[in-house]
Amino acid sequence: MIRSAVLAVIFAVAIGATAHAELVRKESPYPVKETIDRLEAAIKQRGLAVIARVDHSGAANKAGLELRPTELIIFGSAAVGTPLMQAQQTMGLSLPMKALSWQDAAGQVWLGYDEPATMAAERRVPADHPVLKKIDDALRGLAEEATKR
Repeated sequence: MIRSAVLAVIFAVAIGATAHAELVRKESPYPVKETIDRLEAAIKQRGLAVIARVDHSGAANKAGLELRPTELIIFGSAAVGTPLMQAQQTMGLSLPMKALSWQDAAGQVWLGYDEPATMAAERRVPADHPVLKKIDDALRGLAEEATKR
């Protein structure tokens, strides 16, 4: 009985200790749609593929619900992402990359994405994998371009 309780506590701590991707946020001076439009243009300019755009607030409205402006864009490059999936196939749950723009309760618009190193750590990809820095640099540059005045 005591052994089971100890094992349950260890298991609970192990689950709680699992890494979670850090959210990188950048303030945007533009409305949500324009922020994602600018990001999409930057993505295409770099030769990356836009897989989809999801208008979460539009979908909520169609369901009769309210949601402040919120839009997701899914994008990437098989040439860049595949080596991460070769290292750990479950990276396919995190790829292609995603970025979200949303308006908070105070009216500020944000652009956010999961930080690649902590995202990869969740999937047990080595921290020194060469693709991680490449993705991190690309995301940082894309976010900067989408939100600059």
